Amino acid sequence: MTQERVFVGIDVAKARLDVHLYPACQALTVSNDRAGMRALTKHLGKQNAVVALEASGGYEKPVARRLTKSGFPVYVLDPAQVRAFARGLRRHAKTDAIDAGTIARCLAATIDEAVVYHPDPLAERLSALVSFRAKLVAESAALKGYRDTINEPTVRRMVQARLLSLKLSVIRLDKEIATLIAGSERLLDRFRLLVSAPGVGPVLASTLLALLPELGRISSKAVAALVGVAPFNRQSGRLDRGGHCHGGRRQIRSVLYMATLSAIRCANPAIATFYERLRRNGKPAKPAIVAAMRKLITTLNAMARDHTPWLQHA
Repeated sequence: MTQERVFVGIDVAKARLDVHLYPACQALTVSNDRAGMRALTKHLGKQNAVVALEASGGYEKPVARRLTKSGFPVYVLDPAQVRAFARGLRRHAKTDAIDAGTIARCLAATIDEAVVYHPDPLAERLSALVSFRAKLVAESAALKGYRDTINEPTVRRMVQARLLSLKLSVIRLDKEIATLIAGSERLLDRFRLLVSAPGVGPVLASTLLALLPELGRISSKAVAALVGVAPFNRQSGRLDRGGHCHGGRRQIRSVLYMATLSAIRCANPAIATFYERLRRNGKPAKPAIVAAMRKLITTLNAMARDHTPWLQHA
């Protein structure tokens, strides 16, 4: 007799794990340490369990790795998806225990489309380097704006020193990222493929490798939606408000935007021609740039899928 599948939702905090088993509606809490993980795996080992965690800034990764190592199928869900699911259930209260139950029910409803988590230490290290680089670049941009508004000499000197420190840290991270990619034949092949596209430099290529592992494995529409450059229809009855882009992975979108501007201005004739045609046909500048971003990312997706350089897809 086949054992009934149990959907396990885990809300991960720094100190503890709130766990909910669905459809049994059983709840428990364990500490987020080795002892707690041993107790959890022992409890789940008696059941046909599949586990879901919500991405929570990195706290979920050690838990996901440990549960995967223990033989459980693990899914890491998008927080926005979980929140939307909670709204659909009309759950307005929010506690860790309630969140664990929502995660479990969300997995049960979406498991056919969900992707099993597979630990990849190299990819996780690259993701950490790329994400921290983005934080330093954002801090540098904010400080430059602040510097322009300050006349006090001591503050300006301190800001300038911090900017120099940030610049050196970014250079160091760039070297570390390049070394990491060069040391992996798999990453290096994909990196070289991506930078074969005019306008795609090391920053965009490494960002895609780190933060968009789905590239080349999903459809063009799906990759555009993941990045947040896919317009979704908004139509009801006779009312049609046109397509609207929302959601997606902001960090990828920010880097893709800068690469697309470079491609439009000089680096990529195919993207520039596409953008200019849209503008001649009356499309405003911003939607035309978004369309060019969509064309660039979907072409890169096809390149990664077919393992062919830019010239064969342009």
